[in-house]
Amino acid sequence: MSTAVAGKGLEGIVAANSGICYIDGEAGVLAYRGIDIHDLAEKSTFEETTYLLWNGRLPSELELREFSSQLALARSLDQRIIDLMRNFSTSATPMEVLRTAVSALSFYDADEKDSSHDANVRKAYNLTAQIAMIVAIYDRIRKGKDVIPPDRSLSHAGNFLWMLNGVKPSETAAHTLDVALILHADHELNASTFAARVIAATLSDIHSAITGAIGALKGPLHGGANEGVMRLLLTIDKAGEDPVEYVKNMLAARQKISGFGHRVYKTEDPRATHLRRMSEKLGKDSGQPKWYEMSRAIELYINKEKKLNANVDFYSASTYSTLGIDIDLYTPIFAMSRIAGWAAHIIEQHDDNRLIRPRADYIGPVYPSPYVPITDRP
Repeated sequence: MSTAVAGKGLEGIVAANSGICYIDGEAGVLAYRGIDIHDLAEKSTFEETTYLLWNGRLPSELELREFSSQLALARSLDQRIIDLMRNFSTSATPMEVLRTAVSALSFYDADEKDSSHDANVRKAYNLTAQIAMIVAIYDRIRKGKDVIPPDRSLSHAGNFLWMLNGVKPSETAAHTLDVALILHADHELNASTFAARVIAATLSDIHSAITGAIGALKGPLHGGANEGVMRLLLTIDKAGEDPVEYVKNMLAARQKISGFGHRVYKTEDPRATHLRRMSEKLGKDSGQPKWYEMSRAIELYINKEKKLNANVDFYSASTYSTLGIDIDLYTPIFAMSRIAGWAAHIIEQHDDNRLIRPRADYIGPVYPSPYVPITDRP
């Protein structure tokens, strides 16, 4: 009894109207609020891009200063959240910790029961600042290091690196992470954003929606590809093998290689363009070019043999590694960026809400099927 036929995984189905993100997969175009991602990566900052996503336009100089100041002032985490993280199981992964800590943040937010536009924006400031803090603080807790208090004079990216490492980041490192955050800030109705909108559409609170989004991002088919890329590079390096030969053998064994192809883009992922450049520059500047060089060799081979392009995850792996970031923090950093887009979509959903309730194409037994008494069943 079919009502409408959808592609598997809702492929090709338009599920919402949105003014936040524009994608043309055939042309390799990604734009936030109509502004091309290349312009934002080259000319903007994460703070300005977040303002754009939440407000629908670029800020004036005064508006950007005020926005950045408000975001910096939001760098505050209730001590009970830090104590909670200290008591988590030692087997907890950073994504599990982030998911649980974000859910617990709602206990200490005075606006929790207010889902008005202004309250959602205030909570978005807090969540954007707090998610970055949670990721950095938990990494230090699990390593037995002291928690570093935030530095409100630093940018969002710079403060994260400061709280993570305990040293002021170089201008190159802070800028590199800043651009990476811009590139990951939104991507239309990806799995985690759609999950957030579905939850928000029930008129649930923003913390619940963000917790659900983190849960979706945790899945390896969504947020974990760059972790797979880096583990592959480390395996090849440890084995002392030629990267192209190693990958060639993987393909012969029908093994999946992370970081290639995309559900939407039929040409190069525009975000990969910038991450490739940053990976190369950061590698040269730091005297650690091998991860970029290995990645580039693999990319050229896969493109030639399989006609597949690198996606955003492929070069973010070598970029984050060169920044000294542990592999299991790659996906939490994804969340640290994507909170900007998640918040924009939740605000948009609540501003003009309708419960999201799709239908399924029924493929079960024919109706009506008889009810067989238990005594007559085989």
